[in-house]
Amino acid sequence: MMVPAALLLLGALAAVLAPRLLARASWADREPVVALWVWQCVVVAILLCCVLSMTLSAAAAWQAVRGHVFAPAPHDVVDAYALAEASPWAAATAVALACGGVWSAAMLVREIVRARGRRRRERAELRVRAPLLPGEEPAGDRLVVLEGERPDAWWLPGAAPQLVITTAALRRLKGSQLDAVLAHEQGHARARHDWLLHSSAALANGFPQVPVFAAFRDEMHRLVELAADDMASRRFGRLTTALALVELNEDRGVFGPCPTPQAHVPQRVNRLLTPPDRLPPVHRLRLTASAALVPVIPLLVAFVPGLRALG
Repeated sequence: MMVPAALLLLGALAAVLAPRLLARASWADREPVVALWVWQCVVVAILLCCVLSMTLSAAAAWQAVRGHVFAPAPHDVVDAYALAEASPWAAATAVALACGGVWSAAMLVREIVRARGRRRRERAELRVRAPLLPGEEPAGDRLVVLEGERPDAWWLPGAAPQLVITTAALRRLKGSQLDAVLAHEQGHARARHDWLLHSSAALANGFPQVPVFAAFRDEMHRLVELAADDMASRRFGRLTTALALVELNEDRGVFGPCPTPQAHVPQRVNRLLTPPDRLPPVHRLRLTASAALVPVIPLLVAFVPGLRALG
């Protein structure tokens, strides 16, 4: 019955140490795509620790669950887990973790429902602000131009994603700057960054007392913008992308002394103007492979007693 406790301890250690280690990593801003992958692997490992601990605790507490979980396993494997010596806390642990799983799923569903509701309202507003002309058929255009005094551009995800841009932005953006903005927003759509934002928001909102999930949400918001900036800069240059960011955000006060909701924009512009050296390909591959192994650790902890028994 030590394995479920070891899994919970492993998940707790990962939840405490991983954000601190990643915050100190100097390569995250240099390789945002790799950092996104590392964060996902860490969170998956934490969730996997909880799922495996719940399963083994339930198997220890109830014979019916044990019969399903260890149905194809030899008796030696079952004996290796010492499930018959389960503590009285096994059932409580299994129920608590199961409730946490149900709550996580409910938070994800709520986040998706809210996002779809916002998307429907935004599309309805678009139809009001940019109505079809008489005789014009809805063609599902990917680009919608709105009359507006504030330069702005944003991507509406969905089955038929659309890029919305205001006339003020068209007047301000010069040369390839508009192409850089389009490439930035298309980068979000192609990488399905909206799903990362929904998942991280669901965990952070569902478990506000768990710091690792709040850090996961904040880093997802930051890193997806850096990744999209890199996608645009590779096609149209860092200077062009930085100037496009400045033109779109100059009137919002983000470059002043007072903090704003877009306070990350100056850091993004500085990063584009003074680009950090990318990691060597071998180093990127090593980080990617190492992160992929992180979710394997809970599996090894869970299956080591059974593998020893078989050996």
